[in-house]
Amino acid sequence: MKDGNLFAVYPASIGSTERPTPSGTHKVTTVAMNPTYTYKPEYKFAGVTSDKPFTIKPGPNNPVGSVWIDLDAPSYGIHGTPEPERVSKVYSEDCVRVTNWDAETLAKVVQKGTIVEFKD
Repeated sequence: MKDGNLFAVYPASIGSTERPTPSGTHKVTTVAMNPTYTYKPEYKFAGVTSDKPFTIKPGPNNPVGSVWIDLDAPSYGIHGTPEPERVSKVYSEDCVRVTNWDAETLAKVVQKGTIVEFKD
């Protein structure tokens, strides 16, 4: 956090070999509570066959759960999930997926400009 100390450690799902989570240092650009999810065909996520963009309204079926913490790496973020039982057991499409309750806690302490460092 502001003093450079570790804030928390959460179980998480990260990107796969095909779509890895970005490494290195990034900044938070936006924190959205109860976000609308927007899918773009160029994402080419496994299991999604749409060749047109679409949105999913906030709610229990939203793939990013109750929080989206946008990072300065295009289309990457830290987010919740409607399937908490899969966190740390199944790869994410490229982002960092945590439980909704952990994402909500994190959203209370980060803001635009907060440094996020991904370490191997």
